[in-house]
Amino acid sequence: MTQLEAAKKGIITEQMKKVANDENKDEKYILSKIKEGKIVIPANINHKNLSPKGIGEGLTTKVNVNLGSSKDKEDFEFELKKLEIALKYGTDAVMDLSTGENLDELRKLIIEKSPVPVGTVPIYEAAILAVRKYGFIGKMSKQLLFETIEAHCEDGVDFITVHCGVTLNSIERIKKEGRITNVVSRGGSFLVEWMIYNNKENPLYEYFDELLKIAKKYDVTLSLGDGLRPGCLKDATDRGQIYELITLGELTQIAWDNGVQVMIEGPGHIPIDEIEMNIKLEKSLCHGAPFYVLGPVVTDIAPGYDHITAAIGGAIAAWHGADFLCYVTPAEHLRLPDIEDVKEGLIATKIAAHAGDIGKKIPGAIDKDILMAIARRNLDWKKQIELSLDPEKAKKYRESLLSKDEDACSMCGEFCAIKKVRDYFSSK
Repeated sequence: MTQLEAAKKGIITEQMKKVANDENKDEKYILSKIKEGKIVIPANINHKNLSPKGIGEGLTTKVNVNLGSSKDKEDFEFELKKLEIALKYGTDAVMDLSTGENLDELRKLIIEKSPVPVGTVPIYEAAILAVRKYGFIGKMSKQLLFETIEAHCEDGVDFITVHCGVTLNSIERIKKEGRITNVVSRGGSFLVEWMIYNNKENPLYEYFDELLKIAKKYDVTLSLGDGLRPGCLKDATDRGQIYELITLGELTQIAWDNGVQVMIEGPGHIPIDEIEMNIKLEKSLCHGAPFYVLGPVVTDIAPGYDHITAAIGGAIAAWHGADFLCYVTPAEHLRLPDIEDVKEGLIATKIAAHAGDIGKKIPGAIDKDILMAIARRNLDWKKQIELSLDPEKAKKYRESLLSKDEDACSMCGEFCAIKKVRDYFSSK
């Protein structure tokens, strides 16, 4: 029985109890929102060490970290170190986006080591296998694709990105409109190549019923991917993107009818004034299904700083109702991220998620900020460092240049506004 099937029958699962406790919510609230499709709990029955997380309406905004090797750098210890850092700094989920050689082995290691939900994009592996066997993605068989999907699910993956909304009709809309960046989704591009070469419909769309059977068997959440997401600001909110979103809304209802949990993946590059509209469109067209956004990045001219451009967009998206933010690192658009990139990208995205939660009045979201304000008023540096998202960095900055006045910092020293006013008030 999937989480959705249990909710429809009024059964509160152990996973629902855990999420309710973590979120300080009534268990019946969690059950009702799962039943409506507005909350998902990605929890594969084969992921044995999982500490489940809830994603969706009324819950804290969750954050995902992407891991994964490539042919240019395939180092399992390096990827596991990324996982370790991601867990240390509080990620809510990880995705293995590997395109290297030993994909099965690395995926199983990540699942084994990860207590948070793990996601993958099975078509990456299917495409790689097709290239190895036939020399060309276009010769990938439907059987190979679905066998790969089932292998990921059997291994214990909690959610899979599947680009079911990339259809022959949607490709035509993009071609006629004339995008600058065409298709920037890797999975989406694989399917576009396959469909054009074979002159056939996307098998993930055509055989969606078979996909649902696999997902239901393992209680895997479908993350309906935005294979036609805009890759630059100029392409945002165009016909191709919206047509795909309409298709995903239709597929969402079919999945729900079959007891399968669904979340929707959202755009990557969006002008800041279009973010709210994009969130409202998804919530309307996809019936309130949880929204998982990449960034969104709000300007295209900041390579090396895209963790900041994405945090700006992510905060606004979360404020207006996005439920799940995929981190973006400083290395985005440039190279495979290193350990420090993972940390910087995660912290920036957690800041965005937290700011969004305060904006949408999630109960308790602002509590830690109030404690920080009190610690600052009291010039309690130990407490300020303890409350920070990155205590090590805060401590390093604090100690690198101390003020002669131990109460103050070296920015203001003897002219510390808080200290002066506090001393003045206490003397009156």
